[in-house]
Amino acid sequence: MPIFGHISYYRPGDVLENRLALSRAGLHRPPRTGVSGSEAEGAESIILANQYEDDDFQEAIITYSGSGGRNPRTGRQTTHQQMTGRNVMLRRSLETGRPVRVFRKINDITGSGYRYEGLYRVVGAVYEPGKSGFRVWKFRLEPDSLKL
Repeated sequence: MPIFGHISYYRPGDVLENRLALSRAGLHRPPRTGVSGSEAEGAESIILANQYEDDDFQEAIITYSGSGGRNPRTGRQTTHQQMTGRNVMLRRSLETGRPVRVFRKINDITGSGYRYEGLYRVVGAVYEPGKSGFRVWKFRLEPDSLKL
């Protein structure tokens, strides 16, 4: 069952060393996929890792590309995305307004790992041609003003 909002004592700015540590802490349960949650209740957490060419991660606004349609070897978009699986979770978050925990993959002079960016809300979704010409889902997330 998904848990929405902050977990335990973890707060924005905290860094965990890897995806397994996120999973063990209950912050982002799946050790490989970028979206955690359920289709019925929505996304509880996402990972920003620049895996999709249409991702756009700004300070305050996140455009998070939906999943699917990529060649597993090259990582390039090769088909249209569908409204299934993790895309349904994100759409459900838009409908419910529940907060989503956001983690960013970091690798800089201070080290590497996954930094907790805080709580965001899915505030929009569009299905449009991406950079490769294939239609992709783009979910817009903004910082949670309610600070749950």
